[in-house]
Amino acid sequence: MRVYSVHTRADAAPVLIREGFSWGALLFGPIWLFAHRAWVAGVLVLCGWILGALAPGALRPLLMLVLVWATGVFGTDWRRSSLERRGFTLVHTIAARNLDAAFARLMAARPDLAAEAAAS
Repeated sequence: MRVYSVHTRADAAPVLIREGFSWGALLFGPIWLFAHRAWVAGVLVLCGWILGALAPGALRPLLMLVLVWATGVFGTDWRRSSLERRGFTLVHTIAARNLDAAFARLMAARPDLAAEAAAS
């Protein structure tokens, strides 16, 4: 089972975010963050990559490894923070096999959100 956090805003469809480590964030870093509209975190990670690439010799691989690992661990947290800045609020956490099952469970638990999801 995977755990998803559900974020809603009055004029938007609910957003479900899978909790835990993100391989996409680890592998693609700032590109993954930009794709999920986490602009501030994406810019900061990109700046970290640039500074890491400019680090002296033996320190460079260690800094890059730490930055890549931290992006994978905290990427979903940064994505949630971005949603909060855009006015979304955390309303539920749902455990399900996959994203589709989580969305179906959400619609069963909160039918009032179905109209918002259909409108968006």
